[in-house]
Parts: sequence; structure tokens; C-alpha cells
Amino acid sequence: MPPDTARTRAKLLDAARAEFAEHGIAGARVDRIALRAGVNKERIYAYFGNKEQLFQHVLSESLQELTAVVTMPSDDPAEYVAQVYDFYCARPELLRLLLWEALYYGNEPIPDEDRRATSYAVKLQEFAEHLGVQPSPEVAQLLFSLIGIAAWQSTMPQMARIILGGETDSEQAKARRREHLVEFTRQSIASAKQA
Repeated sequence: MPPDTARTRAKLLDAARAEFAEHGIAGARVDRIALRAGVNKERIYAYFGNKEQLFQHVLSESLQELTAVVTMPSDDPAEYVAQVYDFYCARPELLRLLLWEALYYGNEPIPDEDRRATSYAVKLQEFAEHLGVQPSPEVAQLLFSLIGIAAWQSTMPQMARIILGGETDSEQAKARRREHLVEFTRQSIASAKQA
């Protein structure tokens, strides 16, 4: 890919990530994406197809960043959940993209569902190995719940502020929530092993 094309694609993906995070798939506008990127909107169609395909590129790229940064540590699965929390604190736009995707597609299959299912099957296998058990529906539910708890912290800042009170966005508040999340995860894992 020529350098100019790569730069233009990167500008469009960055602009689209911001637009989709703010407005979702249905509310995003190709004109605004092109304007943010400083690129002719025709390039969006040439490089990505339609708006839904552009959204899938943006979301896929964001999920690849998550996978590259967040790994299953060999000695402590609770640290994996903490890493998920850290990632979402640093990059809350991925949560917004996932929420918009859920609203847009509902319970219908998503375009890259098979690829994502394969990726999560690997995570489930790693998680089960760290627990010393075989993957099962119960272990999958535990992993899903723990990822959900890690994500919820950044998904609902207003709820955190109302329930927890005070400043919830400071680094100290985030560190306290992270510490709680790690301890909660360890307790959940210990309970699962006893069951």
C-alpha cells in the first residue's frame, strides 16, 4: 500500500472511531468523518465500502489493540481482568463502540462474529487452564461476568458517581476500583474452584 494511501486510511479510521463512538452506526455521518479526517468522502467508499463496513474496520482495529495489550498472565487470571479494566479506562471509546454495535445489531449476528468467537474461545481456554479446569459453560459465564464487571466501571460513569459518591474519575479512585476488582476476581475464582 502506498504511503499516501496508508496515511489517508489511518486518518479516516481515526476520524471514524471518534464519530462512531460519539454517534453510533446509525447516527454517524460520512460527511463528518471525511471533514474530521480532512479527506474527500469518496475515499471512505473506495477504501472501506459503506458506513457499516467502515464501522467494522474501526471496531476490528480497536479489538485488535485490546488483544495486543491485554494478555492472560501465567500466574494470576485476576490480573487479566485488571488489564481489561485498565484498557477500558484508558480507551473508553471501545466500550462505546461495542455498546453502539449492540444497539445497532441487537440479537442478530454481527458481521465478524465467527472470528470474535474464535478469539474468545482462546481466551476461555487460557482462563480455564489458569483455573486448573476444562472450559465449560460455567467457566465461560465466570469469564463473561468478570469482563463485564471490568467494563462496567467505565461504561457507567454516572452510576459510579451516584453510588460511590465523590470524585470517581481521579487516578486514586480508579486505583481503588482496580484493587477492588482484582480482589473480587480472586474471590470469584476461589468460589468457582470450590464448586
